[in-house]
Amino acid sequence: MILVTGGTGLIGSHLLYKLVSTNKSVRAIYRREHTLDRVKHVFSYYSENHSALFESIEWVKADLNDIPALQIAFNNVTHVYHCAAFVSFEPDKYHQLRKINIEGTANIVNLCIANAIKKICYVSSIAAIGHPVNPNELITETTEWNSEEDNSVYAITKYGAEMEVWRGTQEGIAAVIVNPGIVLGPGFWKGGSSGNLFRLIHKGMRYYGSGTSAYIDVWDLTTIMLALMEGPIENERFIIISENQSFKDFQEKVAKSLGVQPAKKEASQLLLGIGWRLDWLNHKVFGKRRTLSKHMAKSVSTKTLYDNSKIKSALDYNFKPIDVSIDKVSQYFKQDQ
Repeated sequence: MILVTGGTGLIGSHLLYKLVSTNKSVRAIYRREHTLDRVKHVFSYYSENHSALFESIEWVKADLNDIPALQIAFNNVTHVYHCAAFVSFEPDKYHQLRKINIEGTANIVNLCIANAIKKICYVSSIAAIGHPVNPNELITETTEWNSEEDNSVYAITKYGAEMEVWRGTQEGIAAVIVNPGIVLGPGFWKGGSSGNLFRLIHKGMRYYGSGTSAYIDVWDLTTIMLALMEGPIENERFIIISENQSFKDFQEKVAKSLGVQPAKKEASQLLLGIGWRLDWLNHKVFGKRRTLSKHMAKSVSTKTLYDNSKIKSALDYNFKPIDVSIDKVSQYFKQDQ
């Protein structure tokens, strides 16, 4: 039996589809009933038999910090894909991020140990990898994490979660950690998912960031996760990205694919600085949710270049071009409108 946490998210739902499509016995954790509809919708993209495939999943209602419910979910489980996480860059969400990302992962690892799980795949993030002094230097799996840097609350908690997984390997559990970039895939057009970028670009954006980031196709990512879990590799981490691209190029390609006008103006450091401070003030005075934190402003104006050579070598893997992924996601976005 395979257990998937975070099965109602972008990565989890696509992973579930791949698993049940190959007749694997799968159990998945969910927290709220309405999120199951998202999984059904994702399945409907890819199969006319989507209802039967969805019904083949054994769903268990559980929270990452609900130990009794998790113990039930772990019954007869041999492999675990831990995809569940809370994604937020809002500083005031730090304690919630710790509770879910670090403590929740510790609970999953402890249950893996207690149930003698054969292998766990943890979905981390490139945010949990350090940054070199030279922005033109490629970031690899061995780039040192500097706890003294001004890291985002999300990055801190994803790094902390990785430490819990490594603890599990010291206690006998085989593990692989994947560090994906921005994951491109359909079905989740709001919230912290990359689908929100497609929605915002379609709606119309005035500014683009001057920095770069790394992108990965959700179908590539889940294929790699399956290969790592089913193969002999263990106790390794892998950067999973297809390409590094500037925010300018990315949003132009998405806009073209969606048939809308791209943003024409670059957001200057001054504009971003004013923006995140006004956003903070709006949060403090009116209680509005943060939409542009200091770390988000820094991220969109920072150049980062990630190296995917380790996973390409380990699996002899060739990634889809990001242009192909953008066109595919754009088609599903237009279909859903």
